[in-house]
Amino acid sequence: MPDTSRPKTVTIIVDGKELEAEPGELVIAAAERHGIYIPHFCYHARMSPVGMCRMCLVDIDTGRGPMLGVSCMVSVSEGMQVTTDSPTVKKAQDGVLEFLLVNHPLDCPVCDKGGECPLQDQTVAYGPGESRFVEEKRHYEKPIPISDLVYLDRERCILCDRCTRFASEVAGDPLISFTERGNQTQVLTFPDHPFASYFSGNTVQICPVGALTAAPYRFRARPWDLEQRESTCTTCSVGCRVTVQTSRDRVLRYQGVDLDPVNWGWLCDKGRFDFEAIHSDDRLGAPLVRSEADELVEASWSEALDRAAAAIATAVERGGPSSVAVLGGARLTNEDAYAWAKLAKGVIGTDNVDCQLGDGLPAEALLGLPAATIDDACGADAVVLLGPDLKEELPVLFLRLRQAADIRRVALLELAPTATGITPSTAASLRYRPGEAAMAVRALLGDAPGSAAGLSPDDLSAGRAVLERARDGRLVVVLGRASLAESPEPLVDAAAALLAAFPQARFLTTVRRGNVRGALDLGLAPGLLPGRVTLESGGEWFREAWGSVPAARGLDAAGVLGAAAQGRIGCLVLLGADPLNDFPDRSLAERGLAGAATVVAVDLFLTESSRRADVVLAAAGYAEKAGSTTNLEGRISTLGQAITPPGTARADWMLAAELSHRLGADLGIESVGAAWDEIGRVSPAHRGLSWAVLQSPAASDGMLVPLPSAPVAVGAAGEGVDAGPEAVGGPEPEAPEGLEGVEVADVPEADQPEPEAPPAAALPEVLSFSAPPAGGQVPPPDSYSLRLVAGRTLYDRGTSLRHSPSLAALARPTVLRLNPYDHERIGVSGGRLRVSSSRGSVVVAAVADAAVPRGAAVLAFGQPDVAAAELIDVAAPVTDVRVETL
Repeated sequence: MPDTSRPKTVTIIVDGKELEAEPGELVIAAAERHGIYIPHFCYHARMSPVGMCRMCLVDIDTGRGPMLGVSCMVSVSEGMQVTTDSPTVKKAQDGVLEFLLVNHPLDCPVCDKGGECPLQDQTVAYGPGESRFVEEKRHYEKPIPISDLVYLDRERCILCDRCTRFASEVAGDPLISFTERGNQTQVLTFPDHPFASYFSGNTVQICPVGALTAAPYRFRARPWDLEQRESTCTTCSVGCRVTVQTSRDRVLRYQGVDLDPVNWGWLCDKGRFDFEAIHSDDRLGAPLVRSEADELVEASWSEALDRAAAAIATAVERGGPSSVAVLGGARLTNEDAYAWAKLAKGVIGTDNVDCQLGDGLPAEALLGLPAATIDDACGADAVVLLGPDLKEELPVLFLRLRQAADIRRVALLELAPTATGITPSTAASLRYRPGEAAMAVRALLGDAPGSAAGLSPDDLSAGRAVLERARDGRLVVVLGRASLAESPEPLVDAAAALLAAFPQARFLTTVRRGNVRGALDLGLAPGLLPGRVTLESGGEWFREAWGSVPAARGLDAAGVLGAAAQGRIGCLVLLGADPLNDFPDRSLAERGLAGAATVVAVDLFLTESSRRADVVLAAAGYAEKAGSTTNLEGRISTLGQAITPPGTARADWMLAAELSHRLGADLGIESVGAAWDEIGRVSPAHRGLSWAVLQSPAASDGMLVPLPSAPVAVGAAGEGVDAGPEAVGGPEPEAPEGLEGVEVADVPEADQPEPEAPPAAALPEVLSFSAPPAGGQVPPPDSYSLRLVAGRTLYDRGTSLRHSPSLAALARPTVLRLNPYDHERIGVSGGRLRVSSSRGSVVVAAVADAAVPRGAAVLAFGQPDVAAAELIDVAAPVTDVRVETL
């Protein structure tokens, strides 16, 4: 029976106004939710209260007379009366601020926080105006670089405990703490241990004074010099909301925005500081073509586009549409992805399109499994982690799940080939042998012996106890590739087994690349068309909408590179893709790029792969174009254009439209808004979602698709335009809650195309997951080999990181991690090892690590000094390596 003993709301009176508060809610939070601001420094809504600064003192009367109380430490109670502006409160505020300023330096003119400093603002609003203290202020050496990214000015610190609480509570990296006592209390790092956290930039943002400053921004600008545009981070697929702050047409800073369903205001340091790559001297500002001297030289757009279109046309003429292939697209906006999907599949006629570079999950599983949101995972009864090291690949999702486990007591069951950053927060962490994820899941479900996957009886007991908590409740599976050295099929088999045992289970798929989910949604995958429909089910619909669609399913990235290596690809288009660095099998990528007759690259930089292209088209990047992106939940949010692209670089959708025109077709896309409105008309998963709705305040938290019921599309003049349900025999849709009566706002007239009738064919259904045939058996390991685990790290040799000076040096030296038993058995004595597979060999240092199970060898993928891709064969279910000392 539901608990009726606890009231749903509590009525309190703040400054004479009756307010409804949640039981147990803090006074400061309840007041702020109703628009009454209580000044504070130490309080932060996303961290536990500590009541250290005392700035939030207010008069609180619970029936026994008013008394000063710390509003960030007192919970509301029925009938409580709170006064925030009484003479007693004002005197207390004066006193708190006067004491805070006793030793605080008056260096506002040179402090980065000047102009956006809460201490500055509250001193003006609530302070005494004059201090009685005239003694010499405290002086320290300044600044102290406590990490490569953060500087500390100790004399500015007001000991609010925000940075230390964040490091300990939120990030789980207690690398910064209080030292000394009394008047000498300081915030410092521990000796010989820098503040080397992936989340250190958050402490700079939440610091209420200028004690912590970011090295990439320090002394760069003043707040009043900055223009800001809200946008969404695309460094990974979490989709954190940010503001892009610019001055003089240059990006100077990203700040996290508290988007409740996603990032809570937090950003990882890679996402916060990789803006430096935008203005790198290596950015492409004009197209390049290969000269007769076999060099890439600058050319006009007309020449470059003509050569690219001619290469595509020649390939189609000689080998048919299937001789053209497109790799990449996760860097693009949704509108870019749709334009390129329409060009490839509707104009050229090829289905050899893949936005994943062999490092994701099959698109049918990724899009077809019952979807969960981040909030679903953080509020579940149990969560199964069957994926990568979230701290390395999706850091802010790691923060959310860590908080759910440590604070909300959500039970996490981790199944991984090695320990990860979130292992300390799990209720049970099980190690399966690489390649045997499906066997481990079946053992947990009682369908296979635990010994088959290397699990002990204690492992099985602990794992089953977690699963039992969700037997009749909410189970979320966080699914993704833990190792690029093994096939994704075992993960899909494991997901199918979990779904069969727990029909109520929902899946949060952890693809890494920024907009890979949006690119898949919009058809940049073999066998799929925009809107999560297959060629078979959606062919007739899109044939009417586009004029033509591919005749048969095409090749994925591995298939494309294999076909290119055999000389069957006449034109290979790279959409921001760098197979030589990102594809797991370096040998296949090398042969594929060498075997393609013509390579056309659309990119921001000359990467190792685009340097081999015949035509390079300079593309506009992040913050240089408007549009939308889709995060790993399927949540669509907008991207803001804050600066102009370098030189004559163009948005990717424009390049697709130009190539289409040169191929004798018209994409019918003339703006970002027109592209999205067409998506809203023809894409079944996005049906009825217009560009105006996406830009409206009702979509401030993003829009999850497919919509529960489609909103009314918005036409050229803002009137509700019938999205066409009758054409497919459906009922009149209703707008989702919060979207009723949405009007066009801040949408340029050019972005409001005239409505077009949708196709008359039956609207195809979005695909749903069906369990694939059981995968093949993984060969047993032999006595002389180790099974390779190749996962990614946050700081790697990715394009944006390499071109961000503040981040480029943060990639750690690569080492091979071995279980101490294997380390000793091989006889490693501190030297370097040769690691060999059927594909190739690398030389690397080795360390013993008890977190690695016996028989496994862990090597970071995508590092600047050691290329794990030299060892991996994507055609094999697992990669076995042999290790020898040099």
